[in-house]
Amino acid sequence: MFPTTVEKVTLGSLHFRKRKCCYVKMEGTDTGGNTYLIRPNYHHKFKAAVVKECIHDILREQLSGVQYDPDEVGVLSRSLADCIKDKLKDVGFDRYKLVVQVVIGEQRGEGVKMAARCFWDADTDSYAQDIFMNDSLFCVAAAFGSYFY
Repeated sequence: MFPTTVEKVTLGSLHFRKRKCCYVKMEGTDTGGNTYLIRPNYHHKFKAAVVKECIHDILREQLSGVQYDPDEVGVLSRSLADCIKDKLKDVGFDRYKLVVQVVIGEQRGEGVKMAARCFWDADTDSYAQDIFMNDSLFCVAAAFGSYFY
């Protein structure tokens, strides 16, 4: 099988064994190993300005000329969230977990307050948001990026 040699060396009352083993490396089995990165490099860091621009473009493209319909709001908000998440994945935030939240409401002249709290690493994690409003509806979209260690 594998060639093995064993030498026994005696020094007083101590016994040592030297073992020499030969192993055969299989071709094509190198997986590259784990990188154990705990911080993203500058080019792969979550950039709030880039994310906000992506959200802004999608909201303007998808919601321009749309009227508020309470029966369609659920489908529309899920569709927008999926579209934003797909575009952010294409931007290339490697090893980031993305959470996208979209809220659509009817424009009635009333105020709305929203808040979010997150427990994260301030050096690597961030978020971006954008607001779209027309005469019929308002939409708030937020994207959160959390670095996966």
